[in-house]
Amino acid sequence: MWKKTVEIKRDGYLNRLIARKWNGAVKVVTGIRRCGKSYLLFKLFRDHLLSEGVEPGQIIAIALDDIRNKRLRDPEALYSHVAGLTDDRSKGYYVLLDEIQYVDGFEDAVNGMRHLPNLDVYVTGSNSRFLSSDILTEFRGRGDEVRVRPLSFSEFLPAHGGGEGDAWEDYLVFGGMPEILSKKDDEQKASYLKNLVDEVYLKDISDRNRIHLGEELGLIVDSLSSSVGSLTNPTKIANTLRSAGRKSISHGTVSRYLELLEESYLFEKARRYDVKGRKYLDTPHKYFMADMGLRNARLNFRQQERTHLMENVIYNELRSRGYSVDVGLVETRASVDGSREYKQLEIDFVVNKGDARYYIQSAYGVHDEGKREREIRPFRNVPDSFMKILVVGDEVRPWTDDEGILTVGVRRFLLDPEILRR
Repeated sequence: MWKKTVEIKRDGYLNRLIARKWNGAVKVVTGIRRCGKSYLLFKLFRDHLLSEGVEPGQIIAIALDDIRNKRLRDPEALYSHVAGLTDDRSKGYYVLLDEIQYVDGFEDAVNGMRHLPNLDVYVTGSNSRFLSSDILTEFRGRGDEVRVRPLSFSEFLPAHGGGEGDAWEDYLVFGGMPEILSKKDDEQKASYLKNLVDEVYLKDISDRNRIHLGEELGLIVDSLSSSVGSLTNPTKIANTLRSAGRKSISHGTVSRYLELLEESYLFEKARRYDVKGRKYLDTPHKYFMADMGLRNARLNFRQQERTHLMENVIYNELRSRGYSVDVGLVETRASVDGSREYKQLEIDFVVNKGDARYYIQSAYGVHDEGKREREIRPFRNVPDSFMKILVVGDEVRPWTDDEGILTVGVRRFLLDPEILRR
């Protein structure tokens, strides 16, 4: 359970759980391991229920990784135990099951609970099998997913205890895994993050999928980590490893490992989208890591290019706000020495939610008009009037130019969710 005394507010996720109460579905809380799923369910959601007048006896919270609950890891025993505690049909009960993957065949037990009309069921899990996107099918179409991510900067800052500038520097280097806030010094933080990547995430992926080429999996993680925000594909990764003198690895093997890394939520793929043609392109893609601290730890904190780190942070922030995020492509045509020249310009993020769309460029340093001009040039070739935003590393007051392009500092962008509604 959570050891730090300072409470971390995660209102966005809490509100998503609250909105799903008694909707007839199993609430499946997913996310990368150690990102705070248990804290969300057992601390924040439970506190909410108590504040609403729910009696403690109506909250059945079971941590299945606790040795004291070992006997409940049998699905029939778990079902019987819960049913026995909730047999008063005049009351509604909230069933919170943490680390459900400890129960072999948990699907039948949970589905059985779902059929009891006075139970509202919530489950979390922390291994690659549980985090798999197909887990919801195990609940026969009656699962409702709440995806939890590492701390956003707005969640991290109040719990950090320092000034905004110091918190930002720590966040860029050590990321937003919640337990980082309980570590006393940089050495402890680095050791914790390295152990997470090597002994938790990669080991979990290897064990679950019976991967015997563990070294190759690690090399692919290194390649993606060092090139976050850069276009790549399986062939390029395989060639990079081969040119570095590593053992030859096939295109198919790289593709399979990329799928496993996405399935475990360690990386996310952003597809390229042709803005004018209104279609997705098959390849290449960009991959972003779930947390900057994990990325830096994997590379032994050697490669900390602010440009790439900031782009990854912005991507994670947009995803945590519930937006779909693609990489934009716009084609331009110009006359050069009497001939037509075609160029493809990139927009870092094409952001969508419902009928809203935003175009966002991430530029850590824009110290002269020429640099700014290069960054906003793709915006001028977009054939619609949706909002266009340039996010810069400098702390500048938000301002909108004559073309309607909003320029804003990255910290303001991360801390103000209303910035997209200006």
